Amino acid sequence: MDLKRILYVEDEPDIQAVAKLALEMVGGYQVMICSSGQEALDKVGGFAPDLILLDVMMPGMDGPATLQSLRAGSTTAAIPVIFLTAKVQPSEVAHYQALGALNVIAKPFDPMTLATQIRQIWERNL
Repeated sequence: MDLKRILYVEDEPDIQAVAKLALEMVGGYQVMICSSGQEALDKVGGFAPDLILLDVMMPGMDGPATLQSLRAGSTTAAIPVIFLTAKVQPSEVAHYQALGALNVIAKPFDPMTLATQIRQIWERNL
């Protein structure tokens, strides 16, 4: 399966802008940005992403809670998820993978290599 459409859930506008540019211009992906877990749950069905990038630390519904809600939905349960977070201690990464994430990308990320990192995780796991 080709990776074309990415839903990115991130509450920081500056990071949203950098990631969207990096993924669209460098990676050639179609990207939809959501500013909260709830917005992602509301929009995921209409966008039908191949992959979801999910910030861990967000107000309201955090990344793990958002992932739990996605996994509970019949149409969203199988969508692969990668967490983006500054919390990348081995125990934290293991915890996120135990929740069902493919992998974790550390913040701050390099915009020039973000698309490549995502593609490598995608190809290793799918």
